[in-house]
Amino acid sequence: AFAFQTLLALAMQSFRQPVVVVAGRRFFSSGSAYDLCVIGGGPGGYVGAIKAAQLGLKVVCVERRGTLGGTCLNVGCIPSKSLLNNSALYHQAQHDLKARGINFTSVSMDLDVMMKNKEKSVDQLTKGIEMLFKMNKVTYVKGHGTLTGPNSLSVSLLDGGEEKIEAKNIMLATGSDVVSLPGIELDEKTIVSSTGALKLEKVPEKMTVIGGGVIGLELGSVWARLGSKVTVVEFMDSIGGLGIDAEVAKNFMALLKKQGLNFKMKTKVTGVERTGSGLKVNTVAAAGDSPESLDADVVLVCVGRREYRDNLGTDALGIEMDGKKIKVDHNFRTNVPSIFAVGDIVTGPMLAHKAEDEGALVSEFIATGKPPHLDYNCVPSVVYTHPEVAWVGKTEEQLKAEGVEYKKGKFTFGANSRAKANGDETGFVKVLACKKTDKLLGVHIINNLAGELIGEACMALEYGAASEDIARVCHAHPTLSEALKGAAQMTAFGKAINSP
Repeated sequence: AFAFQTLLALAMQSFRQPVVVVAGRRFFSSGSAYDLCVIGGGPGGYVGAIKAAQLGLKVVCVERRGTLGGTCLNVGCIPSKSLLNNSALYHQAQHDLKARGINFTSVSMDLDVMMKNKEKSVDQLTKGIEMLFKMNKVTYVKGHGTLTGPNSLSVSLLDGGEEKIEAKNIMLATGSDVVSLPGIELDEKTIVSSTGALKLEKVPEKMTVIGGGVIGLELGSVWARLGSKVTVVEFMDSIGGLGIDAEVAKNFMALLKKQGLNFKMKTKVTGVERTGSGLKVNTVAAAGDSPESLDADVVLVCVGRREYRDNLGTDALGIEMDGKKIKVDHNFRTNVPSIFAVGDIVTGPMLAHKAEDEGALVSEFIATGKPPHLDYNCVPSVVYTHPEVAWVGKTEEQLKAEGVEYKKGKFTFGANSRAKANGDETGFVKVLACKKTDKLLGVHIINNLAGELIGEACMALEYGAASEDIARVCHAHPTLSEALKGAAQMTAFGKAINSP
């Protein structure tokens, strides 16, 4: 009898998804309830799922795309960085290597190979997350999840049919999607979003980028390096988007102009027309006058992103909103106690690393009760152009608006020995600190490795360091990081050792 019962139990366990036929449609049951169901397999979702599993929870992750990693890994951060890196190498081969004593007869670019390298990196990383799911015993369901109750959802499976899932807790991590301007329809061939700009089949002779924020500048610089005549049209009077320091933005634009990018600032796009030879972008000054038009072969629309809640079921369930964002408390919990939300659909910067931290923190809270803590002021921003621009904390404009008395120190990479030896002296580091207490308030960097250098500033800001703390920490020599130390010396002492 014992042997029969054991065999019966094993047989029952092998059927995780028993099929139920209702009105001619296939339905699946998830079996016993999960501790956590994560809707969305992007940076917030997949990190949250893995963290929860590592803490001993039974976890299922539902992803509509069919590949994990979300926008960031599939059509955002990762593929764009592949193109940014390789286009920078091509540009360097054309314009810089001979001056370094590296001679060659000619250099050419194979766009197909470049695109295949991009796709290879995406494929390896998405499969890597699937492997991590298997290693951590996270159940992966491919389909679109819709909430049906505080502890349940229905998944429209990509392979057909529907699966019902029950969970003690649900984490919403559905991310965001591209948007266009009214009257401008994306075809992802000639009028493209960032998604289409990552898979163009040839280098356009002329490209107009609508929007001078992070995404527009990154992808615009890619195609400019590869040979396109790029014009960036921006409604505001500075580039870089929200949060960038004005002095940094001014220097940044000057550097991009030297690389061949053109800018039309304080200009509004009123429409895009198809002509016999391509596209015509109609503009007016932000004040509403001076109509003008630009010819283009490709128009890249980068005017922001929208929170993705399509058919998520939050409205039907009565989940409260804060404008376009899902309203959450300090524990990232919605007004429905069993449902949490993270990433682009809640307040805070729409950044992958912010979503990752939120996902991990919420999972830790569900598993252990430890309250989550994430200071958005300590979340860094990076523009991955060449040079890169990175910052964390406050800008000078924000401190002035808040009435905070501050002091600043600035150190150029032209005075940094490693930058000088590398023949790459572009940019500077600016450190802002409280005038009275010397507490660090913000750090801003322009440099080819700014995204790597900003990590030290994030750590210092998170732990309440003073600029003097950074100035007195021993940095390896010769390194680019010494420029941060030099800027901190300027802030703390009024002078830096290696700067006049």
